[in-house]
Amino acid sequence: MFERPRGGERAVLVHLLLDEPGEGHDSTEFQELAASAGAECVALVTGRRQAPDPRLFVGSGKAEEVREAARHGGAELVLFDHTLSPSQERNLEKLLECRVLDRTGLILDIFAQRARSFEGKLQVELAQLRHLSTRLVRGWTHLERQRGGIGLRGPGETQLETDRRLLADRIRQIRLRLDRVEQQREQGRRARRKTDLPTVSLVGYTNAGKSTLFNALTQADVYVADQLFATLDPTLRRLDLPGAEPVVLADTVGFVSRLPHELVAAFRSTLRETCEASLLLHVIDVSQSNREDIIAQVDAVLAEIGAAAVPRLQVFNKIDLKDTSPRLERDAQGQPQAVWLSAASGAGIDLLIMALTERLRGEIVHGWLCLPPSAARLRARLFSLDAVVSEQVGAAGEYLIEVRTSRGRMDLLHRDGLRTEWIHSGLGDLGSVKEDESVLEDNEF
Repeated sequence: MFERPRGGERAVLVHLLLDEPGEGHDSTEFQELAASAGAECVALVTGRRQAPDPRLFVGSGKAEEVREAARHGGAELVLFDHTLSPSQERNLEKLLECRVLDRTGLILDIFAQRARSFEGKLQVELAQLRHLSTRLVRGWTHLERQRGGIGLRGPGETQLETDRRLLADRIRQIRLRLDRVEQQREQGRRARRKTDLPTVSLVGYTNAGKSTLFNALTQADVYVADQLFATLDPTLRRLDLPGAEPVVLADTVGFVSRLPHELVAAFRSTLRETCEASLLLHVIDVSQSNREDIIAQVDAVLAEIGAAAVPRLQVFNKIDLKDTSPRLERDAQGQPQAVWLSAASGAGIDLLIMALTERLRGEIVHGWLCLPPSAARLRARLFSLDAVVSEQVGAAGEYLIEVRTSRGRMDLLHRDGLRTEWIHSGLGDLGSVKEDESVLEDNEF
């Protein structure tokens, strides 16, 4: 048994190259993560192994090298750029005589520092407790009463079991609070769906410049810093597009390679803004030499949260660092596919606005329906969606309804029983409305 060492800011970083899929081969991101957490790096220990050592992960020889580096640098913390098992973490702490933290614990600590909103703090705490529940070690036994014998008989519950029960109770309480917060978020989503405002979500790797681009588009004042996970809590703002309907722009949390599953699970309600978006703006840092790998990692996270099928527009940011001119790229059908810009200088922002206008112009449709009296259920469905602008009743009892809604909902209405012959581009002989009102806007049904 042992006492856990206290935490500290001076840290030794350990980065191994493993012959395993998914393991990174560059320690730069790991050093940036440590700096974002506030750690002062006193040494970087690197090496190569075919497979992790079951007991110490790095092997006994490398562990002694880490121990000497920690002693020489006065380190109080050792950070591993890998996922450690609970037993490996415990064995390393006993050998190194200082606090040991793996990659997952490091990212969770950064999120704990960045969370500002009530929901964000709850989500981070939930992720931390889930991670901690798998890492309870028997560091002390002064309350244990299970062995029996004179002086050792007692209530029959070890301190480890008490900790597990307390963690489970706290996790259950946080889940209940997050459920209530999610209900409030869902009310906001329903309100946006009723107004038919498309949602555009900014996604991408952390520190790609999403918040800077968000501020440039909406004139907001979201916190911006040149560090990983500078912003955590999502922010929504209205964005007016020339020649198209306004949209809701959402700035979301950045992704990172090997994102802890505890965070993905805890932030699933927040990430629903991404899953239910009409369009994703995938912000990419062009100054990164491994940007193709980063794009693949972001695509993998989007698939994990269920947003793989959401249409997306690539935004290559920070072109001022590569001396590249802003430009708009189109696919074979002429649809905007990628925009090269600099969110910091504003170069190319106009091209992005143009691309968004083209991609979202066809989202809202406006026209007239002539429903027979037998289609009362469909009429009620239109009112429930807040899609009815005006309504009149014809001489034969038919409903003349002016409808304004999204194209996606029109597809759903077709599945609900809407017939093509009930859709009119003009009122014709029905004549209960002025002729100029019978003309549709540019986007007809």
